[in-house]
Amino acid sequence: MAAITLMTDFGIKDGNVGVMKGVIWGICPSAQISDLSHMVGPQNIREAALILLRSAPYFPKGTVHVVVVDPGVGTRRRPMAARIGDWYYVGPDNGIITLLLERSEREGWHCEFVQLDRIKYWLPDVSFVFHGRDIFAPVAAHLACGVPLLDLGTPFSDPERLELPRPFQTKDGWRGEIIHVDHFGNVASNIRVENLGEAIKRKEQIVVCLNGVEIKGMVNTFGERPVGDLVALLGSTGNLIISVVNGNAAGRLGVKVGDTIEAIIP
Repeated sequence: MAAITLMTDFGIKDGNVGVMKGVIWGICPSAQISDLSHMVGPQNIREAALILLRSAPYFPKGTVHVVVVDPGVGTRRRPMAARIGDWYYVGPDNGIITLLLERSEREGWHCEFVQLDRIKYWLPDVSFVFHGRDIFAPVAAHLACGVPLLDLGTPFSDPERLELPRPFQTKDGWRGEIIHVDHFGNVASNIRVENLGEAIKRKEQIVVCLNGVEIKGMVNTFGERPVGDLVALLGSTGNLIISVVNGNAAGRLGVKVGDTIEAIIP
């Protein structure tokens, strides 16, 4: 099976995603294509990096993850392909793989990177503004159908990395920031289960503070509180999140990415 995922900030109105699929199937008809997301915020590389981290490892070994969130398209930024652990990435070298690379370093995964400069694996005519169609889709198709990574370009060892906000420990607990707001209005922070450590065993004593609101005690799941209650819990990827049961936390609290959040541990 040749598996390819697509993530972009294109939306679904203009046909760009469909065109990329057409290019892939024209080269690799057996490819099975999964849409991770096409609603990434415009030019929001950090959001794409987060979605890639929490999605990529759930796909079969050998899956090719194509991510086109590319504000530098047509500039001197490198087009790249990479092997990160058991999966491949194809897209711009602009930091999208930062979080996945950090996990690979923690877990000892093998990584390789190539700059895409073998034009025989591109479409014949390459525009300045649609490398998703003209470079990344055809390269992904060739990779999924068996072309070795090192045949696609010149190896390098210094992929771009994002400077990402990190939580830090205070005398009372941890201070971090909001890094993502999802479709339901749940807000995710960069404070993680590893930061909370042993305190998570007494989660009912943890106080979470966000935009002037205190949430006393954490829960395991939404259904532990009545509809409309504001709750703090660990999300599916281990991040501390704030939610409204059957509601929209971001809307109620006026939260946006970058806002400060604190977890106070008695």
